[in-house]
Amino acid sequence: MKKILPLFSYLFHPIFIPAMATLFYLFLNGSDFVSQEKLLVFFQVVIVTVFIPVLAFLLLRATGIIDSIMVSQTSQRKIPLILHCFLIILLVRNNITIDRYPELHFFFLGTLLSTLLALILVFTNVKASLHMIAISSITVFIIGLSMHLQIKITFTIAVLMLLNGFVASSRLEMKAHTYPELIIGFALGAISQLLLLILWL
Repeated sequence: MKKILPLFSYLFHPIFIPAMATLFYLFLNGSDFVSQEKLLVFFQVVIVTVFIPVLAFLLLRATGIIDSIMVSQTSQRKIPLILHCFLIILLVRNNITIDRYPELHFFFLGTLLSTLLALILVFTNVKASLHMIAISSITVFIIGLSMHLQIKITFTIAVLMLLNGFVASSRLEMKAHTYPELIIGFALGAISQLLLLILWL
């Protein structure tokens, strides 16, 4: 199990969570969007939240600003988090608009809020787990979607809750975080989504 646990850190890296949340949203809203529009929205999210950050990572690593994709050092997190904030703002202003995709729009606003809070903590030399921020965010979002759309997806929610535990255990196994950092990360992700949940639920 100890050999398997680190896989969860890579499979559920924060960079992939926005795309996963978008897939869930488009799948659960299947009757509301045509397939071509679904693909367009998904690829827009992937380009902004995966491809651009990967290119930025390669540039930052080549210049020695960060040392790995896990960005383990607190001081190395400033630029990636600032970039992530700008990319999320770009998405909610131009692509994932409140009039067309309200639930997903508020998910990204929640993501922006938790990222800003994590960035503020970095400047106080506190390292919140970005993995826990991401996995707790998508968990609360999917629970909210199931309530909003009145869709019973108990198994999916149960799996997501288990994944919170696996991701946390993975970060501990890799010695990337302490218990308080994991708790802070979980709280930032979950509370940010819960605060905005009342606006669209």
